[in-house]
Amino acid sequence: MRIFGSPERYIQGPGVLAEIGTVAKDYGGPVCIVVDAGVVSIVEPVMAKSLADAGIAFELHSFAGEITYPAIDALTASARPAGPRAVIAVGGGKGLDVGKGVAVRLGIPVITVPTIASNDAPTSASFAVYDDDHVMIAVDRMVRNPSVVLVDTALIAKAPAGFLRAGIGDALTKKFEADGCWAGTGITPFRTRPLRLGKAIADEGYRILRAHAAAALKAVERKEVTEDLEATVEACILMSGLGFENGGLSFAHSMTRGLVKARDAKNAPHGEQVGYAVVVQLAVERRSDAEVLDLMGFNREVGLPVNLAGLGMQRPTRAEIDDIARWTMTAPHIPNLALTITAEDVSAAILRVEALSGSPVGGTA
Repeated sequence: MRIFGSPERYIQGPGVLAEIGTVAKDYGGPVCIVVDAGVVSIVEPVMAKSLADAGIAFELHSFAGEITYPAIDALTASARPAGPRAVIAVGGGKGLDVGKGVAVRLGIPVITVPTIASNDAPTSASFAVYDDDHVMIAVDRMVRNPSVVLVDTALIAKAPAGFLRAGIGDALTKKFEADGCWAGTGITPFRTRPLRLGKAIADEGYRILRAHAAAALKAVERKEVTEDLEATVEACILMSGLGFENGGLSFAHSMTRGLVKARDAKNAPHGEQVGYAVVVQLAVERRSDAEVLDLMGFNREVGLPVNLAGLGMQRPTRAEIDDIARWTMTAPHIPNLALTITAEDVSAAILRVEALSGSPVGGTA
């Protein structure tokens, strides 16, 4: 058995936030809006008018802080008396994930409205839960993917370019990870072997990034919506999400096990960590120098790291590299490659990437 999962509907374009009332009307109302505190003033006026025009009652719950089980429970308790028929989760990763958690507790659909394109969380059924010290303690799954994903590219264009850059790094990995999962023994988040369609989507997402990502970043710096931005956002949010949920993950995301513990590199955004890690994946797969250097060239073009110094880890020692490798090998996705690897192979691949980038161990970027 193999499973394909996806949102029921994906809507993207400049100004589509004004359509939220029409979207929510399908669920009958009222709705519970969970929104990142930092963007309430940006999204509330548009959403309130659209929902009012559609005749949909709503309660808005601003969220700040850590996504913990107590925080999800508290928001759920606040939302339950109104009897919402759907949750609209708005913002970055925190707003979306806590909204998913509330929807799970209430047993109702969730509509995701990302205000940045830093990852593929909007399309995914997964949501991360942390403790009060921002240590991840669980990745929970909804029964289904979000019912609707609504992406207003005018909002994305106004966000700092660093968010889109992180999204490009996260999306960049999916082709190579789907390839590894297919070649290895990997399973997807649906607990089945990957489908060919998942791999095809990941391939197309990578092609789009190579063609459009650099120009999309320039458009965001101008706060302008262009076709390059539309293509890149689609790759970062929709294709990346469908690619990993239906194609599986492999080495690049495994390497975060080591990078989140590494000196200074642990502070880099997730998208930058995996954007670097996929370069190491090519090295660990024993691909040619030309292939590794080609991907490094793209990373440099869009401002993603090509070595540990680029993640903030200046002058890494051999012992530190070995620690990263050892933690990487604890990840469940490690078998998702065409070859069997060891911690020594990972260390050697990191050292090879450092050398090819012109930053040998003990050097700088």
